[in-house]
Amino acid sequence: MGAAAGRAPPAPIGERPHRIAAVNQLPPERRLRILKELLGAGHGDRATARLCEVCAAVARVSGAGIMLMSGDAPWGSVCNTNAVSALIEQLQYTLGEGPCVDAYRHDRPVLEPDLADPVTARWLAFTPPAVKAGARAVFGFPIRVGALRLGALNLYSDRPGPLSDDQHADALVLAEVAAQAVLMMQANASPGTLASELETGGDFKYVVHQASGMVAVQLNVGVAEAFVRLRGFAFANDRSLDQVAEDVVERRLRFDGLAAGSTDSRG
Repeated sequence: MGAAAGRAPPAPIGERPHRIAAVNQLPPERRLRILKELLGAGHGDRATARLCEVCAAVARVSGAGIMLMSGDAPWGSVCNTNAVSALIEQLQYTLGEGPCVDAYRHDRPVLEPDLADPVTARWLAFTPPAVKAGARAVFGFPIRVGALRLGALNLYSDRPGPLSDDQHADALVLAEVAAQAVLMMQANASPGTLASELETGGDFKYVVHQASGMVAVQLNVGVAEAFVRLRGFAFANDRSLDQVAEDVVERRLRFDGLAAGSTDSRG
C-alpha cells in the first residue's frame, strides 16, 4: 500500500531505517525484470513452489516462504523452498512470533541481519530453534494489495548480514507480485474454499482451524481467542500445535475442563 500524499511510508523495523519501504518509490524496470523471471518459471501444479523458488533466487538468499494470515491468526504456508524455510514458517505459526508475524502486524518490512547475536533480542521462543536449523539472518516483508493485507514473504540467509539495498528493493517488489499472484489464483475458487493452485504444495493446517472452532464452542469465546488458547497449551506442554489440534478434533482433549494455564491432562 503506497504512502498517503505528503506522508513518508513507514520505515522498516530493524537495520537501516532510511531504506525504501514502498514499491511506488522504485523504478518500473525492476518490476518488469522480476515479472520476466516469474513468467519464465513455468506454470501448472508447481506454480506456488516456483513462486517461492523465484523469490529466493531473485533476492539472492538461502530460502523463502510465503505465509497467509487473517486478523491475528495465520492460515498457513503457501510454499517454501527448503526444510529450513519450512521450519521458520512452522515456528511462527506455532509460536505467534517472528519476522513474518511482525511484518504482517506492523505492515512494514522487518529485518534481522544477525539472528544469533541481535542488537535487540525480540523473538525469545522463535530464535533458538531457527538458529539451530541454520537461519542466521531473517527478513519479513508484508504481502498486500492496496489496504488488503494477505500475509508476509519470509526470506532467510544461512550467513549473518543485512540485505543490500538492491536485495531489499527486489524483496519489496517480490512481495507485491506474490500478493497479486495469490489473488489471481484465488479468483476462480468457490466462495469459502481455497484455490487448488494454493493448496498444491501448501500447508494450511486445516486440523488446527477445525480445532480452533471446537475450542471456541467449548469455551464460548471467539475463534481467534480459541487459537491463542491452543497455541498456549501446545507451548506449555512442549507439543506441536498440530498434535494438540488433532487431540481436540479426535475428542481426546477438551478445553472446557482445563484450568487457565494448566498443562496436559489427557488420560
